[in-house]
Amino acid sequence: MTRQKSAVLLLAFLVFVWGINWPLSKIALAYAPPLLFSGIRTVIGGVLLILIALPKVRQLRFKALWPVYLGSAILSIVLYYGTQTIGLQYVPAGLFSAIVFLQPVLLGVFSWMWLGEEMYGQKIVGLALGFLGVACLSAGGLTGSISVRGILLALASALCWALGTVYIKKNADRVDTLWMTAMQITIGGFILLAAGCAAEPWETITWNAAFIAATLFIAVFVIALGWLVYFKLINEGEAGKVGSYTFLIPLVSIGSSVLFLNEEITVNLVIGLILVVISIVLVNVRFRRSPASVVTEIRALEEGNYDF
Repeated sequence: MTRQKSAVLLLAFLVFVWGINWPLSKIALAYAPPLLFSGIRTVIGGVLLILIALPKVRQLRFKALWPVYLGSAILSIVLYYGTQTIGLQYVPAGLFSAIVFLQPVLLGVFSWMWLGEEMYGQKIVGLALGFLGVACLSAGGLTGSISVRGILLALASALCWALGTVYIKKNADRVDTLWMTAMQITIGGFILLAAGCAAEPWETITWNAAFIAATLFIAVFVIALGWLVYFKLINEGEAGKVGSYTFLIPLVSIGSSVLFLNEEITVNLVIGLILVVISIVLVNVRFRRSPASVVTEIRALEEGNYDF
C-alpha cells in the first residue's frame, strides 16, 4: 500500500471514529453520570497508550516534564472532555459537535496571537464565517428551544481544545509526542475519575451491554487509537489535511445522531454547519499561495521530500 493510500485510510478512520463518538457518548450518558463516564473511558484509553509507549520509556522524563504533562492534561482532557461530557446532557449530539468544531477557527486566531502564524485576508474571512455559523447554530438558545447552558459548554469545549492544541505546539520540541499523548490522557483521566468519585455515586452507573460496549469503543478507538492516528498523520506531514478534513467529523456526527438517536435536522443546523464547514476550509486551506511557498514546494519535489 502506498503512503498516500495509507494516509487516506487513516484519515477516513479518524473522521469516522471521532464523528461517531458524539452519539455513542450520548448513549452512554443514559447509564452513567458525566464525570465518572468521562474518567472511566479516558483512563482506559490512557493506560492502553502507556502500554504502547513503554518501549520508549527513556523519553518519558517525567521528573523534568511533569508540569508540561499536567498543563496539557488540564486543558486538553479535564476541561475539554469534562465540558463535552456534561454539555451533551443539554443539547443534541449533532448540534454540540458542530459547535465544538469551531475549534479549528479558534486555533487559527490563537496560532496567530501566540505562535506567530500568518494572518491573511482569506483566513480572516474564514474566522468571521465560523463565528457567524456558531451564532446561527446557537440561535435556538435565544428562543428557549435550545439550552443556553449546553451551547456555552460546547463553546467552552472548543475553547479548551484550541488552547490545549496551542499549548502542545509550544512544547512540541521538549516532549516525545507519544508520551505527551499518553500522559495527558492518563493524568487527565484520573483527575476526571477523582472528581467523579467525589461528586457522583458509583451506584448510579448501569453496567449493561450498551454502556460497556460504548465506553470500550470510545476508550480504544476514539481516545487511544484516534489520538495515535492523529499524531501519526501530523508527524508524517499530513497536518494540513487533518485540519481541512475536520469539517467531515460533525457531518458524520449529525448523520449518526439522526440514525441512532432520531435527532432532527433543523434549518439553523444546516445553515450554521455549512458556514462552519466553509470557515474551516478557508482557515486551513490556502488557495492562493505566495511565490516563496511555491518555490519551497518545487525544491521539496526535486529533493524527494514532498509528503502530500
